[in-house]
Amino acid sequence: MLRFAVEATDSRTAARAGRLTTAHGDVETPVFMPVGTQAAVRAMSPDQVAATGARIVLANTYHLTLRPGERLVAKAGGLHKFMGWSGPILTDSGGFQVFSLPSAEIEADGVRFKSEVDGSELFLSPERAIEIQHALGADIIMAFDECTPYPAKHTLARRGVQNTLRWLERCVAAHGDHPSALFPIVQGSTYMDLRHECAEQIVQRFDTPGYAIGGVSVGEGIDLLKQIVGYVAPLLPEDKPRYLMGVGLPEDLFESVERGIDMFDCVIPTRYARSATLFTRRGRIRMTQRRYRNDFYPIDVSCDCYACTSFTRAYVHHLYVANEILGTILGAIHNVSFYIRMMADMRAAILAGDFPSFKNDFLSSYQS
Repeated sequence: MLRFAVEATDSRTAARAGRLTTAHGDVETPVFMPVGTQAAVRAMSPDQVAATGARIVLANTYHLTLRPGERLVAKAGGLHKFMGWSGPILTDSGGFQVFSLPSAEIEADGVRFKSEVDGSELFLSPERAIEIQHALGADIIMAFDECTPYPAKHTLARRGVQNTLRWLERCVAAHGDHPSALFPIVQGSTYMDLRHECAEQIVQRFDTPGYAIGGVSVGEGIDLLKQIVGYVAPLLPEDKPRYLMGVGLPEDLFESVERGIDMFDCVIPTRYARSATLFTRRGRIRMTQRRYRNDFYPIDVSCDCYACTSFTRAYVHHLYVANEILGTILGAIHNVSFYIRMMADMRAAILAGDFPSFKNDFLSSYQS
């Protein structure tokens, strides 16, 4: 079972440093989780992911049930053995992906949709989402919820909250005493009354190992993100981990950690690497720009990842321009390393009692 302990809280903000204990190892928080949608972090081997300092990864329930199927994964010994990852794994419920499909039809018992693989009609219910995640064998699993798009009218957001709460009850019943940790998800779009209602109902009715905030990475912008996270996080138990789903730009992570969030995931580091966009302490750079053709400095002079200690910007530029897959591999290694180091530095600043100064220094340099 999952255990969590808060080790330090910043005296001037709600930022906190903690530790998750799972059957597959400990995870220091605040933490960024690289996304391995198809049981693989894009353009990286498990050894390369581990070498960045990452201790926990995320996989996608929806995609894995379509291909190769959770039964095959279970037959292989579970997701850890199947993908060769010995650390903790978190799986989402598949709700976000299903609701994004144009064919999705929301019903009282779940969602009916057409498979992206073969066009067959499928149905995902709370019970089915839990069944799939149990078969995958992740350490942390997510409740099946309705993720409301942005912008949304109050009536639509209210329906999302009602379905999320109703389906959570069924998820908890289906989960039973399974050893994986089930996290419910707070929805409510940009409406604070709905966010309050959802969070209050979840906390009062369900004593779960952790809690998540969803629906804040669908285009609402950083100002609304800060407003929503700042409002919802204090409504969640202080002694349980708080997970903000799908949020991943550095400035978003700093603002959310400041408001008491412990866990994050996003595809941004690897997705940006595929388009030659890399993160540095002075902001993002585009490696296909001609200015890097004769640049023999590392991608980031402050980085000690494999890409930065072994190669130059000129070489990485060449790889991207020549469309060599190694460019994306090195870019992904660097970007994930950048995120893992950034979170470790946030944690160190919290432990040292100096998070606000670190945040200001980092962002002023990053955005210069």
